[in-house]
Amino acid sequence: MRPVGITGIGIASSQGEGREAHAALLGGAAPVLDEARFAPHPVHPLPALPFEAAIPRRELRQMENWQRLGVYAAGLAIDDAGLRERVAEMDLIVAAGGGERDWKLDEQIMAASPVEAERHRMLMDGLRPTLFLAQLSNLMAGSISITHNVAGSSRTLMGEESSGAEALRIAAARVGSGSSELCLAGSAFIAERPEVLMLFAMGGLLHRGPWAPVAQRRGIAYGSMGVFMTLAPAEASAPIAILRHVATDQGRPEGRTARLAALLDGLPTMGPECLRLSAASGAGEATQAELAALGRAPDLFAADLLGHGCEAAFPAAVALAALAIQSGRARQVLVTGAGAWRGEAVALLEAP
Repeated sequence: MRPVGITGIGIASSQGEGREAHAALLGGAAPVLDEARFAPHPVHPLPALPFEAAIPRRELRQMENWQRLGVYAAGLAIDDAGLRERVAEMDLIVAAGGGERDWKLDEQIMAASPVEAERHRMLMDGLRPTLFLAQLSNLMAGSISITHNVAGSSRTLMGEESSGAEALRIAAARVGSGSSELCLAGSAFIAERPEVLMLFAMGGLLHRGPWAPVAQRRGIAYGSMGVFMTLAPAEASAPIAILRHVATDQGRPEGRTARLAALLDGLPTMGPECLRLSAASGAGEATQAELAALGRAPDLFAADLLGHGCEAAFPAAVALAALAIQSGRARQVLVTGAGAWRGEAVALLEAP
């Protein structure tokens, strides 16, 4: 396997956009929060971004916000790597959720509490075909291809946190094996969606009350973010960081600690100064399992800085790890993550 380099980073979050805004986080910048809009659940909101300047108006009108954010972040990554002239040969791997729901219709159904047959009728009558089609997760990949002329192979993965980690694993494996010379991989997530917060609140996964760091809470504070990275053979590029190892696993929730420990055992040698960065969500059992497998507290929780981005959470943590290497804060960074429901992942990055 040849070494794989991260050659471009496109990231937009509550902290703004681009490398500089997010490298500042590593120096202790405070999180950006909205604790009023969805009280009692704090979120890390997305600032206004110039979508109109990056996406043609005709395409923009057809997209939901999560698609716009993904397309925007993908463009940032392409430009950051200086690869506009090579998009025709670029492969694409996207991790995406199911799109946005008609939450007003959800509210009507919940208020009515209908029997199953009536609930089905309300859904059939209330959902517009165009809205249903807009929820297809692979529309983000299609929008990226159309907007940025990315013309290589395309794959979309679904599965919450595990899909984001798997997207990076597959991209790295393809570039490392020689089946791809250039790959764009990443995800986007909008936290400021009532229907998403409602679903996770019903599952008892959200943090309630004033914001607190991951280590001091047993619930998730979501954050909006779009994260894409370009990967290429390290010897043929000028990489920001080397993505030396990525591995994933998943299974029943009670096996999290053992699976993550096995992934850690399979890592290449780490130096004593290796920085440890966690993509933990803050969800109680999953985060505790991750800490148990690590045997020590991470140096940094990505969710403390950006919030938790579900499918985009692991790519965001890897992007921060690459920025830590680029800024000289670390020569080697270990990234770990355990999904709120399932899915474990590890990545090891090193300086070029």
